Amino acid sequence: MTQPDYLFHAGEATVFAAEGQFTDAMPEVLIGRTSGPVGQAFANMMAQTKGHTAMFAIRACNQLVRPATIMVPKVTLKDSANIELFGGVVQSATADAVVDLVSEGVIPRDLVNELCIISLVWIDPRCAQVPQLSKRDMYRTNYEATKLAIRRALANEPSVDELIAKRHTVRHDMDDWS
Repeated sequence: MTQPDYLFHAGEATVFAAEGQFTDAMPEVLIGRTSGPVGQAFANMMAQTKGHTAMFAIRACNQLVRPATIMVPKVTLKDSANIELFGGVVQSATADAVVDLVSEGVIPRDLVNELCIISLVWIDPRCAQVPQLSKRDMYRTNYEATKLAIRRALANEPSVDELIAKRHTVRHDMDDWS
């Protein structure tokens, strides 16, 4: 693996929910320098769009993570219950994943103020209607998927060679047309 240049790295991951939950996590992330294209996109995400409110990943009030990380929901959040899940459990899981990646050395500590992360986050609209929703499972899936997506982004995974090699053997999970 080559050393990342930290200009523009994209990654994604999916971690599935426990049985009976709708807490699958599927973050899509960009990580890069604040002075580059990711930083420009990050600054542009500060404008709010109805139903897709962007917010920083914080561990708690007054605890913005480094690198600064902005989260944006992939689906329109129409009710306060899903907004609370996004700004609570998912925000906490995302923030903890970023801090732990810095602690583990995956994200270089000396670059945390020069990098930024954009994370597009999936929240299944059914989550708020599940009476026995497991916030613990929602935390787990989002934490694991965020860490994996950032790791993959910085490692430029999957490689082009892997994509070509698996072109005819790997299918999209929703592939019911071929």
